[in-house]
Amino acid sequence: MKIAVIPGDGIGVDVTAEAVKVLARVAERRGLKFEPVFLPWSADHYLKTGETVPPGGFDDLSRNYDAIFMGAFGDPRVPDMKHAAEILLGARFVLDLYVNYRPVRCLDDRLCPLKGFGAKDVDFVVFRENTEGSYVGSGGHLKKGTADEVAVQEDISTRKGVERIVRYAFEFAKKRGKKRVVMSDKSNAMRFVGDLWQRTFKEVARAFPEIEASHLYIDALCMQMVKDPRQFEVIVTNNMFGDIATDLGASLQGGLGMAASGNLHPGRVSMFEPVHGSAPKYAGTGKANPFGAILTAALLLDHLGHPGEAAAVEAAVAACVREGAATADVGGSLTTAAAGDAVCQRLRV
Repeated sequence: MKIAVIPGDGIGVDVTAEAVKVLARVAERRGLKFEPVFLPWSADHYLKTGETVPPGGFDDLSRNYDAIFMGAFGDPRVPDMKHAAEILLGARFVLDLYVNYRPVRCLDDRLCPLKGFGAKDVDFVVFRENTEGSYVGSGGHLKKGTADEVAVQEDISTRKGVERIVRYAFEFAKKRGKKRVVMSDKSNAMRFVGDLWQRTFKEVARAFPEIEASHLYIDALCMQMVKDPRQFEVIVTNNMFGDIATDLGASLQGGLGMAASGNLHPGRVSMFEPVHGSAPKYAGTGKANPFGAILTAALLLDHLGHPGEAAAVEAAVAACVREGAATADVGGSLTTAAAGDAVCQRLRV
């Protein structure tokens, strides 16, 4: 496994170190070749050199690595977050990582904030379209800084983009034995984009008659996720709504520090990142929860054909949470590095 490792900014550096530590331990135990290659792309590098991504950087990633692991991006010294956009969003767009894969799985009853529900009730996945929608940066300002200023931000969806993410969700459901796929949009207000999503979803669903296909507006979806998460198995939605729904999902599994994600393009190099931010004020303090990054490493292992090892990593994290061998945000008292060590100690591979 030759992995491009881009720790990024803030606590991204801290939690990435623990994810790499766990990957190295798994590789050692299982006799796997593991070659992490650390790349300096970050706010520090940008401020020193003026460079966000070196020329040919994304081409290098696509040609020479099995996968990419990214930490987190964001630094107050770069107010416009130019480096974050060009590195993180650049990777998604340039490498065409159209599947954002967000498992929402609670590992212990005490992490579930919903009254009357526990870990067994929170276990679904969200597939977010990752290369279109409101995040493509189409739009602009007119008369900026004046009383007559106008700002336009366009939401762009293509038939190709919608169809491939919807099809991926159904194929995932079929492969994993899931029975229900829910598509979420806001087609009662966003009629043109909504019409495209509605028609495409219904057409793709016809190829999977064994799977129940249903629809919820995004506000209703969020309400139902809180009301009863047991009803969901697979959710598919657009870029912005997926961003919102998955952060709500993270709260059902113990917070952003427990949430993992993959940015995928089947058959091509893919990128994996924990979903939390860079939290600069906590960088280097030992307070950051590394479990989201470590669970992201498990997704990477699974993607590269090591499902048993991935399951072992998740089981080790679950054991840490259950036993209180964790950081303060999930009921423990360990530092970031000590929490990573605790996972390594509980690995059964």
